[in-house]
Amino acid sequence: MEIEKKYRLTAARRDDVINALKEMGAVFERDEIEENMIYHGDILQEGGMVRIRRTEQRSLLTFKRRTESGSDVKQQIEYETEISDAEAADKIVRELGLALKLIYEKRRSTWKLRQVEVVIDELPFGMFMEIEGSRTSIKEAEMLLGIEDLETEHETYPLLTARLGRKVGDVVEARFS
Repeated sequence: MEIEKKYRLTAARRDDVINALKEMGAVFERDEIEENMIYHGDILQEGGMVRIRRTEQRSLLTFKRRTESGSDVKQQIEYETEISDAEAADKIVRELGLALKLIYEKRRSTWKLRQVEVVIDELPFGMFMEIEGSRTSIKEAEMLLGIEDLETEHETYPLLTARLGRKVGDVVEARFS
């Protein structure tokens, strides 16, 4: 079960958060550029999706399905595994009847702060931060980072891409280039 909270950031608030992370002794883990390919199809239950995520270092195959949480903190079922061949996985997923619907790129910085993972994401349509951990750990991280006033983003990156991306054939894309 993935538990996380997402926030909208301005460039100034991003810099404030990075400074706060450093001051709190957070450990910087990595910077990555991702390509995320989102698939949907009739065989998936309501709210389910399959994603292939590619970075320079690795590729991941993920299934996610959102569950109702009734708060700003979202919960979803998530299964994820590293794959050695993203192109072959794409072919398998399509043969199973899923269709590629969305592609979005993301620049991600990952930090570890106590019991949470903090990621700062830049997408073609904005900057965001996600904190993943238990509900208690997320609340604690908000206080430590001084971000209780930040606007919570309720839409997923796929939903934002669908709304703000550009149609290219049958696929909606949000790319930097």
